Amino acid sequence: MTGKISHIGVLTGGGDCPGLNAVIRAVTKCAIIEYGLEVVGFMDGFRGLVEDDYMPLDLKTVSGISHTGGTILGCSNRDNPFAYNTFRQGQMTQSDESERALYNLEHLALDGLIVIGGDGSLSIANRFDKLGVKVVGVPKTIDNDLSATDVTFGFNTAVNTASEALDKLHTTAESHHRVMILEVMGRYAGWIAMHAGISGSADVILIPEIPYNIESVLAKISERYRKGKKFSIIVVAEGAFAEGGEMVVQNYVPTSHDPIRLGGVAQKVAEEIGARLKNIEIRVTVLGHLQRGGAPVPYDRVLATRYGVAAVEAFMEGKYGTMVSLKGTEITTVKLEEAIKEIRRIDPKGDLVRAARAVGIGFGDNKQIT
Repeated sequence: MTGKISHIGVLTGGGDCPGLNAVIRAVTKCAIIEYGLEVVGFMDGFRGLVEDDYMPLDLKTVSGISHTGGTILGCSNRDNPFAYNTFRQGQMTQSDESERALYNLEHLALDGLIVIGGDGSLSIANRFDKLGVKVVGVPKTIDNDLSATDVTFGFNTAVNTASEALDKLHTTAESHHRVMILEVMGRYAGWIAMHAGISGSADVILIPEIPYNIESVLAKISERYRKGKKFSIIVVAEGAFAEGGEMVVQNYVPTSHDPIRLGGVAQKVAEEIGARLKNIEIRVTVLGHLQRGGAPVPYDRVLATRYGVAAVEAFMEGKYGTMVSLKGTEITTVKLEEAIKEIRRIDPKGDLVRAARAVGIGFGDNKQIT
């Protein structure tokens, strides 16, 4: 993989996310139109790299895909080449298959790789960078929790989905005088819950960054009833937890790089409310993978396109071992180590929380804006 750049690979690692196809399209079209490169896409993330499963990408292949959800290459969050899962004699085993991946890059005469993914996929990309592979990363996650970029593509689409759900829940909540609880994704950060909750006029937002006290949540609901508002809307991030408590784990997937699957906290909150306010009906809605699906909103299509073009440009400029990043209104690059060293979380004392408190939104913590 030395000399003139002529042939690059691209893969979509981790979970699916609205805007992936727009990145694939941008990478392919920019590489071909601007630089005359050949492009191949590995199937199902790093699995395709290990198994030598790929497809050529040309202008016809990527035509008309930027507005579509999902990824034409497929994705996987279970196939880490450095701890690769295989079934042998009926049992799951793990082995280091990074040499196979390196061989496949070599025999395909690829000059390097563009990896589209979140912290897990970019951590793998960083390891390949240390092995001498020319790598450029593109930040992808609906959770918006990568610390080295202001926004990740897919986030705004997920927020839009959650906000539309809240709009619908408002009408039925008000009609039936119920407490409606919406659980959204986000892992260990509350960005989706926060943005959806503010845009959807929630009364309470529970996020991992601010542990909640159920008494405060009950007080907020009771206060609304005293004022004649006989319904309440609560948005709960899947990683939210009570003061002195722990996050609710739905299940554990040992074959994944991130084996913990959060979920169920909304039901827990509903049961706690129902045990105390017995005259109020409560309903729980879990959006789940609806937040990952569907067509990306225009903002994500544009951002994904900018990221894809910037990734190819960074590659051609020799900026290997980096991730493209949005800082303010400009696209720049940051080292992969910087991109993956910590997750980006909401500042409990920041402007976003202050603005929410100022319009009467509670966080289950008994605090008021100061």
